[in-house]
Amino acid sequence: MLRTRTLLAGLLVAAVLPLAACGSTEDPLATDQPQATNGGTGAATSVTIGSADFPESALLGEIYAQALEAEGLTVQRQFNIGNRETYLKAIDGAEVDILPEYTGSLTNYYDKTVTATDPDEVYEILKTKLPDGLTVLAKSAAEDKNSMAVTKETADTWSLTAIPDLVAHQDELSIAAPAEFRTRHQGLVGLKEVYNLVPAEFRPLASQATVEALKNGQVKAANIFSTDPSIAANGFVVLEDPKLLFGSDNVVPLVREDVAGSVQAPLDAVSAKLDTPALADMVKQVVVDKKDPNVVAKEWLTSAGLI
Repeated sequence: MLRTRTLLAGLLVAAVLPLAACGSTEDPLATDQPQATNGGTGAATSVTIGSADFPESALLGEIYAQALEAEGLTVQRQFNIGNRETYLKAIDGAEVDILPEYTGSLTNYYDKTVTATDPDEVYEILKTKLPDGLTVLAKSAAEDKNSMAVTKETADTWSLTAIPDLVAHQDELSIAAPAEFRTRHQGLVGLKEVYNLVPAEFRPLASQATVEALKNGQVKAANIFSTDPSIAANGFVVLEDPKLLFGSDNVVPLVREDVAGSVQAPLDAVSAKLDTPALADMVKQVVVDKKDPNVVAKEWLTSAGLI
């Protein structure tokens, strides 16, 4: 279940269509909407927020949008643009001003040789890799990355809180994950090298089958993205990764430098409140419970005291 953000996009993108700024038959980058303006005051009064084409990204875009609107800015929404290659062209070309991004993935997009895993180190490296005209604001504690999950029953029975706790039970341990997990460092290779953990059985399964195998007790652990709605829906327990085998991928606003000063305070406030459990719960509400993403965003912002 290694880094790809098409996991929910193909099956569940309809869940965020109410957020889309343009119809599915139109060019997502074609817009007559105004770009960032400052009205002659030196501060932006209107900004455009974009997103990738998967539910979590569009939800984050809506959170950013409502936080900025609460501060009096006019916000245009240009959600579900496409993959990273496509939406980065949009911000490079000033078609959008703000995008929700992920520190580790964005760093590796610009420089595949980076091997840092510490969240603060990755964030600092990212700032040095960005093209001229772009910057990142404060990162949040929220992450969407590979994780090792177990059922609550297994966590309680084996007294599990972190990946190293599995070592004492590896003779009975079965792990489900996509096939590539067998040969990747962020997989069985890394589990052995970093944690000296070798499961008794590995079951290569597709993403949804991995979730079902864990849910039905066919395996004891599974590789699942940390904000996958199945975690909240099934009460799975995500084990801590103290040696950062799975790296770090904190949610962070990527913004154009010419609007950064106008949006920094409210977006930094969002990042200060946003954590992985909160984000995972919101994604579940949108994808599983079919709640309106606008409502989900507003409820969280209100509960966090941000609007």
